[in-house]
Amino acid sequence: MSQTQLAPQDDAAHVLVVDDDRRLRELLSAYLGKHGHRVTVAASAAEARAFLESLAFDIIVLDVMMPGESGFDFAASLRLRSDVPIVMLTARAEAADRVRGLEIGVDDYLAKPFEPRELLLRIASVLRRARAPGARGEEAVVRFGPFSFSLERGELRNRGETVRLTEREREILRLLCANAGASVSREALSGSGVAAQERTVDVQINRLRRKIEVDPANPVYLQTARGAGYRLVADG
Repeated sequence: MSQTQLAPQDDAAHVLVVDDDRRLRELLSAYLGKHGHRVTVAASAAEARAFLESLAFDIIVLDVMMPGESGFDFAASLRLRSDVPIVMLTARAEAADRVRGLEIGVDDYLAKPFEPRELLLRIASVLRRARAPGARGEEAVVRFGPFSFSLERGELRNRGETVRLTEREREILRLLCANAGASVSREALSGSGVAAQERTVDVQINRLRRKIEVDPANPVYLQTARGAGYRLVADG
C-alpha cells in the first residue's frame, strides 16, 4: 500500500488521493503536503477502501476513470455509509458526467487538466463548507482573541465592531481561517506562483497584523511559519 505523508501540523486536514496515475498521485502528494495537508494516496478504489477501514479522512480527491471500480461507483457506495467530502477529478468534462457526480453526492468536480493551486483552493472551500456549523443552522465563524471572522461573509469583527478589510486582505484571511492552525504557503496566499507577487503577501500580512495584533512585531494570532508561509492561531 501507499504511504501516508505527514504534514507538520498534527491537526491538518487529512486528504485521501485516489488515482491510478502514479505521476499524478506523486505530484498531488507533494503539492498538498507542501501546503500543510496530510496526504495518503491510493491507486484504486479497492486500495482506498482498505485505507478507509483504518484511517479517518477529512476529504477525498477521487479520479473517475480507473481500472476495475470507477470513481462514480466508489463514490456511490461510499455515500451509503459516509458523508466524507469528495472532490472528483476527471478527464470527462461533459455536463452529464458532472451532473451524475453531483447526483451521487460528491461535493465538487474538477476537470483534467487542472492547476494544482485550483485544486488546493477547491479543497479549502469544500472543507470550509463541511466544517461550517451552518449545516446545523449556525453561521461558520472562526474566533481568535477578541476577533471573529465570518467565512461566508468575509467579515472581520473586533468585539462586535466591524474591521475594514481590503478585498485581498479578506481573501488572505479567509484562506488562513479556513485552514486555521495549519501553515498556508505564500504561493497559495498570493493566488499565483510568481515570486514577485508572493512577496506582496508579506506586505499584506503586515497590514493585517496592524489591524489584528496588539504588537505586530510579535504576533499572537497571525504567525509566520518558518520556511512554509503563515498560519492563523484560532481559539480552541
